[in-house]
Amino acid sequence: MLRGTIVNEKFVRRFQELLDASAKLPWAQQQGGGPRYVPDGKWQGWATSSLSLISAVFGDHSPQANAFRTACNKARVGYEHEVTPLFSLFRSAKEDFDGGYVFNVELQVSGEVFGDFVGLARQSLTDGHKDVAAVLACAALEDALKRYAAANNLLVDGKTMTEVVNALKTAGLVAGAQKTLLDAMPRIRNLALHGDWAKLSEPDVASVLAFVESFLLTKFTP
Repeated sequence: MLRGTIVNEKFVRRFQELLDASAKLPWAQQQGGGPRYVPDGKWQGWATSSLSLISAVFGDHSPQANAFRTACNKARVGYEHEVTPLFSLFRSAKEDFDGGYVFNVELQVSGEVFGDFVGLARQSLTDGHKDVAAVLACAALEDALKRYAAANNLLVDGKTMTEVVNALKTAGLVAGAQKTLLDAMPRIRNLALHGDWAKLSEPDVASVLAFVESFLLTKFTP
């Protein structure tokens, strides 16, 4: 997992804030004995924030989010035996995140942003604006390749797209048909970003769009 990135730093901080908050929830004792409980509204607020964080990091339908959601639904009154499992599930999720046993959230967020660029590029191509579509698609692909390489500890700062592609291939991070198609991308990228429009065809642009969509789907989603 990438460390030091803005997105991950925010998640690290929020996990710690909620862990600290769990230790500060007020406990009350029933009159005449009985199990302790957290007053209504107190634990629910903490649990809602915790579920939101877990869903953002692991995915709304991940095992971590599903387990936490199920435990929340069972904790109707806020008795100790209902609330403490939430603490355990939250700590477990935090340990998975801290240990790097989770899809890189930086890539997930980046993939969503790149997806927007690809959508704009495809619409531009549909509207007959081949050159605009080419620039958007090629810029998205080049940035995606560099982010994916960096996430896998490859040093690609200041590298050309061809050098990034070669680094990914050498590391075995792209293979099969994706590897073969990727070989053609630097040429199209250079034509687009250098404004050599006469040598750039609509099929060229469509091929970049198809490739970047496939790349985002396979590399930028958990």
